[in-house]
Amino acid sequence: MGADTRLGLGIGWRPELAESIAALPGIDWVEVVAENVHVDRLPAALELLRARGTTMVPHGVSLGLGGAERPSPARLVALASVAERLRAPLVTEHIAFVRSGGRLTGTPSVEAGHLLPVPRTFDALDVLCANVRIAQDALPVPLALENIAALVSWPDEELTEAQFLGELVERTGVRLLIDVANLHTNHVNRGEDPAEALAALPLEALAYVHVAGGVERDGVWHDSHAHPVPPRVLEVLRELCARVAPPGVMLERDADFPSTGELAGELAAIRAVVDGEAARHG
Repeated sequence: MGADTRLGLGIGWRPELAESIAALPGIDWVEVVAENVHVDRLPAALELLRARGTTMVPHGVSLGLGGAERPSPARLVALASVAERLRAPLVTEHIAFVRSGGRLTGTPSVEAGHLLPVPRTFDALDVLCANVRIAQDALPVPLALENIAALVSWPDEELTEAQFLGELVERTGVRLLIDVANLHTNHVNRGEDPAEALAALPLEALAYVHVAGGVERDGVWHDSHAHPVPPRVLEVLRELCARVAPPGVMLERDADFPSTGELAGELAAIRAVVDGEAARHG
């Protein structure tokens, strides 16, 4: 995926949102959770979008590229098959580990059921880069990786998130999926300034942007994807757009699905931020 590839305004496709997405004007592309797609029987709603020419991007959640074990060949084959079936311009995954145990430890493999943060150390970076290269070699299209939300930091970390991601991009050429809601989450939960992170990130590697809602409880921000996008997340998006014109921006919603009208309002607010910053910077 070249730096000039434009996706536009998109939304995360979910079966519960299929009717709304089909009815919404101005949807340029959808992101599809790769593990929820069977290549031999796509949902009729996805087939309809594809017939309309809507771009589709598979978003993986189970590779665990930050884990000590190498990526599963079977999982990589499945992800590659989905990319080919959807005629995707790229594939995305997470900078995370999702399981522990297994062959290297002599203990049963345990699935976390959650995206867990990779320690920002040089040793962890070496492992991540090796796994990313394996994934890149196995996939038919370019790979982009997402920064995740976290509740805590690992002790004795050696790099900031921006430094960690910068090294990852430099070593592997991987592109970045920047989730501005996750930057906000890490600001509340880990005291990390989103503006400082954005100033240091290699935004020339940006593939696209996630925007989502969450909720704060007892001083902890929960990246729920079940609440409206708050103004503070839109401000992080604005800060990003002031620095770079994102090739694509999309809305995520995974629970408590709103009406079509509410979705349209959230997408309009996102578009207003992106277009407003584009106009301001010429």
